[in-house]
Amino acid sequence: MNILNFARRPSGPAASDTAALAALMQDFSIEVMPRTAAKIEDFRSILPAGTRVYLAHIDGTEFSEMLAAARRLADEGFAVMPHFPARGIASRAELEARIGAYSDVGVRQALVIAGGIATPRGPFADSMQLLETGLFDRAGFNHLHVAGHPEGNRDIDPAGGEDTVMAALRWKSDFQTRTDASMAIATQFAFEAGPIIDWAGRVRAAGITLPVHIGIAGPAKLQTMIKFAMACGVGASLRVLQRRAADLSNLILPFEPTEILTGLARHKAANPDFAVERVHLFPLGGITATTDYTAALAARPLRARA
Repeated sequence: MNILNFARRPSGPAASDTAALAALMQDFSIEVMPRTAAKIEDFRSILPAGTRVYLAHIDGTEFSEMLAAARRLADEGFAVMPHFPARGIASRAELEARIGAYSDVGVRQALVIAGGIATPRGPFADSMQLLETGLFDRAGFNHLHVAGHPEGNRDIDPAGGEDTVMAALRWKSDFQTRTDASMAIATQFAFEAGPIIDWAGRVRAAGITLPVHIGIAGPAKLQTMIKFAMACGVGASLRVLQRRAADLSNLILPFEPTEILTGLARHKAANPDFAVERVHLFPLGGITATTDYTAALAARPLRARA
């Protein structure tokens, strides 16, 4: 994909920030679920060709739904990256079957995660155990991404620290030397640039060299944002939403991520070694709300592709 050509907008970034924003937003990715994806007639009308589309596997979703969505998105020319939740996979044979089924429809990418299930249904409790099977490499998967949490993960570190999370990321960073696939960290969303910048610095200080694809929530009602932030344990930057909610007039307008994106873009422009390389969008307010936002931010027309 070409670098997005940002134009000056009255409520958008200053002219001096447009190049930095364009660089940060180059090759952004987006996350969808099979049932919400089914509501989009043709993704080619709303996303740049070749966009990476993460396919979220929420517990309870039938694998047949995942596979059908993956096939459809691959056929439309997108780079499909389905979730592989370790704790939801009952056996090595099931893992191999899933990888094979995705491979058959043209998928060569995976987001390998532990999953939000308290008790594993099979032999896998975390993403490292999935990676160690070697099955992704054997099937020719060329991108393997893992999860990151800029504001911590109390499922992994209940006390609120990050020692265990950082140790796991170091293992995964080392694993990249044993796989033929490109690896990256795809993170949970946050609402403030500062905590992300601080976390990315700690990642590099810990010797973790994987590039970071930072999770950003797309436009949504403020009430929706707060609900998701509380459910996902996004704590430190939740105060941004709470401050905004104190002004009742803000409850009418959707929350947009322009401020956080601009902050990250400025930091990356000033610090080329910044760990964040790309943006991963969570369409909390709906897929088209997010894709309309990226199109407006880039000032490029939306048109269906043949």
